[in-house]
Amino acid sequence: MTAGFARLTLFLAGLIGAAGVALSAMAAHGADPHLIGTAASICLAHAPALLGLYAGFDRIRTAVPASLLIGLGCLLFAGDLLYRTEAGQGLFPMSAPTGGTMMILGWVILAIGALLPARR
Repeated sequence: MTAGFARLTLFLAGLIGAAGVALSAMAAHGADPHLIGTAASICLAHAPALLGLYAGFDRIRTAVPASLLIGLGCLLFAGDLLYRTEAGQGLFPMSAPTGGTMMILGWVILAIGALLPARR
């Protein structure tokens, strides 16, 4: 079961990293540089974190919830900012704050994992 979550984490890392580069290009070439640049920065900061979680998946006890919250929260947050730029409104009320809160919780859960014994 954890192998499937590990692969999902690697998939999210690649997807979010690619989104970060694409959003950076959009911000540099005319799209709202503030919102799109923020989304790009969030993606480019969290993709390596997900890659690190993938690398330590077999040892970090909280890797599954941390990677799901960070990865899905990042997609929700960045997706809301992109949609807001293109459509003039968010995905749904409170979608960006929900995604941001998910990422924060993911980081806290990862930190808690440091206090637990490593998997063997």
